[in-house]
Amino acid sequence: MNTPAQPITVLLVDDHTLFRSGIRSLLQRHADFTVVGEASDGVEGIKRAKQLRPDVVLLDLNMPGMSGLETLQLLLQDCPDTAVILLTVSEEADDLKAALQAGARGYLIKNIDADYLVRAIRRAAAGEPVLAEAMTTKLVAHLQGGGAKPEPPSDLDKLTPREKEILACLARGESNKIIARTLDVAESTVKIHVQNILKKLNLSSRVQAAVYAVGHGMAGGSEKQP
Repeated sequence: MNTPAQPITVLLVDDHTLFRSGIRSLLQRHADFTVVGEASDGVEGIKRAKQLRPDVVLLDLNMPGMSGLETLQLLLQDCPDTAVILLTVSEEADDLKAALQAGARGYLIKNIDADYLVRAIRRAAAGEPVLAEAMTTKLVAHLQGGGAKPEPPSDLDKLTPREKEILACLARGESNKIIARTLDVAESTVKIHVQNILKKLNLSSRVQAAVYAVGHGMAGGSEKQP
């Protein structure tokens, strides 16, 4: 994966050539990005990802042949360290939920502005989940409305009070740096807590932890632990 001295490598997987060209042109304006390849369908996207091992894949959800969701699942089997961001026109909560459960690092809508996309890719490459603001609202409404079956409540009992507090922070989309500042602890301590949360809840990513927490009504404010 990338280091501070290396550019963020990006693979574009979308069946629209003009759209890929626009994203490539956008990212080439920034010295910290390198577009290492493109693919027009899921099969080629998986092949290119295995060859190139990019830091980030921008993946369309609706493509002919293999869908974006199928591509995501197979791609992460071969490249589990790659951050995959769904970049799509779909604003359906079910599509968002399915993508996050399959391991997507982010879910963005194609009408976002260029600066937001650039920032989102940087965040995803740094290990942070990225969701379009409108989709975050839809996800919360979907889960609170009973659209998702909650995990057994006993799972939360495995967490310490501090871990529950950090899980609530993840539900609000906060980064490790912000959590550390809010709780007045070292960022390395937050990372350890996040790892423990994922292990105890049998989850594989921060995004899945955030979905879990929202489903358990933990997205509201929390009081600082001593």
